Amino acid sequence: MNLNLAKELIDAAEKEAASIDVQMVISIVDAGGNLIATHRMDDAWIASLDVAQNKAWTSVALKMPTVDLAEATVQNGELYGLNTTNQGRIVVFGGGYPLEKDAKVVGAVGVSGGAVNQDMQVAQAAVKAFEENK
Repeated sequence: MNLNLAKELIDAAEKEAASIDVQMVISIVDAGGNLIATHRMDDAWIASLDVAQNKAWTSVALKMPTVDLAEATVQNGELYGLNTTNQGRIVVFGGGYPLEKDAKVVGAVGVSGGAVNQDMQVAQAAVKAFEENK
């Protein structure tokens, strides 16, 4: 994962966000969860800066899409309270996806700013661009 690739993924995600007319924040992290790039579209929510980065961090840290945590973290779920660990960085709803190359997680994308299904749609545009770039 490098800055040039992160910019390409952000561009693909931003185009998808524009196509659904939602202002979003898109973050890309490397395999260690370190921020490579964040892009805040004009008028996107300021709160989405942390949420997008934390979605990406969660996906790389747990090597799974954030949406996969939703059911297990509800009250009485087997992972209830998981979102209170790691200084509150764990996000348990959709919009974060790991980026895999040769069956290894090399980074992640996190998107925030719309409804959860919109965040997931925009993040998946970045995943698709990554898959096409491998």
